[in-house]
Amino acid sequence: MRLACFELQDWEQEFLKSKFESTVEISFHTETLSSDNVSVANDAEAIVVFIYSQINKGVLDQMPSLKFIATMSTGFDHIDIEECKRRNIVVSTVPTYGENTVAEHAFALIFAISRRIIESHDRVRSGNFSPIGLTGFDLFGKTLGVVGVGNIGTHVIRIAKGIGMDVLAYKRTPDPKLASDLGFRFVSLDELLSTSDIITIHVPYNPETHHMFNADAFAKMKDGVIIINTARGGIIDTDALVSSIQSGKVGAAGLDVLEEEKDLSEEHELLHKDVQIEDLKTVLENHMLLNNPKVLITPHNAFNSREALQRILNTTAENIMGFLTGTPKNVAY
Repeated sequence: MRLACFELQDWEQEFLKSKFESTVEISFHTETLSSDNVSVANDAEAIVVFIYSQINKGVLDQMPSLKFIATMSTGFDHIDIEECKRRNIVVSTVPTYGENTVAEHAFALIFAISRRIIESHDRVRSGNFSPIGLTGFDLFGKTLGVVGVGNIGTHVIRIAKGIGMDVLAYKRTPDPKLASDLGFRFVSLDELLSTSDIITIHVPYNPETHHMFNADAFAKMKDGVIIINTARGGIIDTDALVSSIQSGKVGAAGLDVLEEEKDLSEEHELLHKDVQIEDLKTVLENHMLLNNPKVLITPHNAFNSREALQRILNTTAENIMGFLTGTPKNVAY
């Protein structure tokens, strides 16, 4: 089989080469696949791509031998699925890879806020070793509200219970057995908002969750609540968050994602794209978040562990092998 791989870093190329160079005819291209360069792979029977490669009808028309597409992403809106169906082209995705990784990052933000880690570090670097004014707070006994109890939210709950937190959770379709097994309660969103000391967000971003955390939602929260978002920026109305921080309704926020990231819909793409810092910085400063001492921001990095990246590659390799052996895995349709 002729396999052409696009958008891969050197270490990713080496991994796939070690897996398949003895069984398939494999070629690597660092650029995205498009109608402009499809000639380099127009005889390929299979391709590996990421989300910048737009696999539309025009590209597919020039790849008459194509039978299989492996995308190294959860989403597949960069691929014309209906056209692939019509042509009997199998499309495999990476449905999950960072459940525990993102959960751990959420708690890294929580710990950094609760124990004032950044301020403490900055003080010591300036030569001041005094702990005066750096008093934090215990997480033991506090109430954590988990909005969204999928794979990531479930990992968050496990961590929270391990350090002695009370956990409330909101999900459209509650799982009573999971709640019983892990020792938490499913409640209405309003109860979660009004009762939680810390609220962490783990729902997908879609039209239903756009600005789910708006001015009305913040008004229902306890004064001084801590907000953590490692999901998608658009779930929070940034203006409402800024106003709530200024009023003291929100005591602190830990954000790995920002509403201004509208064009960054997949995490792994950040490793393949040059993000202009000044562009993000200007927007952030306009929203008064970047320099606010109550706000801790990380650069959409919750997914970025060695293990999670390796899981993406492992799943991609499994998807390729599945197709080669006639048992496709993680098919998008």
